[in-house]
Amino acid sequence: MRWAPRGFGGERQPPEDIKRQGWQAQRVLVVDADDERLTWPERELIRQLGEKLYGNRPKRQETRHG
Repeated sequence: MRWAPRGFGGERQPPEDIKRQGWQAQRVLVVDADDERLTWPERELIRQLGEKLYGNRPKRQETRHG
C-alpha cells in the first residue's frame, strides 16, 4: 500500500472550492476580475483594489510582422 500526503494524489478539488475554503478559513479572497457573476461596478472595484495593492498589470508586448 502506498501513502501520499494530502493533496498529492487522488482527485483535485475544484478551484471554486479552494477559493471558498480560503475565504471561510482565513478571509483570503481570490477573485477573477473578469468573473461574469459580478456586475461591472463590482469588477471595476476589484480591478482598482488589485492595482492599489499590487500595481498595474504589465502591458503585453505587441509583435509586429512585416
